[in-house]
Amino acid sequence: MRKGLFLFVLLFIVCGLRLSSSNKFVVVIDAGHGGKDPGAMRGQFKEKDINLGVALALGQLIEKNLDDVKVVYTRKSDVFIDLDRRAQIANKAKANLFISIHTNSTEAKSTSASGADTYILGLARSAENLAVAKRENSVILYEDDYQTKYEGFDPNKPESNIIFEFMANKYMEQSLQFANYIQKNFKDVARRIDRGVRQAGFLVLRKSSMPSVLIELGFINNDAEARYLSPNLGQRAMATSIYSGLKKYKLDFDKKRPSANNNKSRSEY
Repeated sequence: MRKGLFLFVLLFIVCGLRLSSSNKFVVVIDAGHGGKDPGAMRGQFKEKDINLGVALALGQLIEKNLDDVKVVYTRKSDVFIDLDRRAQIANKAKANLFISIHTNSTEAKSTSASGADTYILGLARSAENLAVAKRENSVILYEDDYQTKYEGFDPNKPESNIIFEFMANKYMEQSLQFANYIQKNFKDVARRIDRGVRQAGFLVLRKSSMPSVLIELGFINNDAEARYLSPNLGQRAMATSIYSGLKKYKLDFDKKRPSANNNKSRSEY
């Protein structure tokens, strides 16, 4: 009798945990580059390190303060992850949001350009946006058999971007909403220059099946910005800005969820 009761209680707990987990809002945090792919570099500064620092700080803020949010990382250390694998991780996790974190740069050794911007998936309408997408998409050149994996896409050929011209992004509205929240907080919380929300053709966003954004934290070849983004203090400020945008986006998301409306209806009776 006791054994049967014990098994019943254990089954009840396991089922409850599974149900609780399935109801959580899932965020996949992608620290761009890593391992053999350093990303943009200027002197002692490496993009892959800045990206990872902000990604981990963001994840810690979420895990500490939002019990109903599950965080999944594409990487938590200095390792190389194929571009399509990053999107696969998000798709497998059935994520509600995909956040890819990067650090900007220009071709020049140094630049006066500064500020943070957030990209959503779309066709690049300016040479600057196209250059950013080309740089981020060139990560696939580190991968084996990239031409087969990415259906002949070549980041060095502008005509390859035609694939983004005819692509319907059904998550554009949600992605744009989240991106706007992030940019507002970069300005209000981190006190960074707001470069706005932009569109460009990023392979990592194209492969993800949920609202998604790609963030450029600042310019690594702007010495002042690189120094701001490298210490924990600057990374924490940027992570806090993204976290604040996430909280507002999730608040809107919860209001639209059927479960939230059902709970509200029950409480009114």
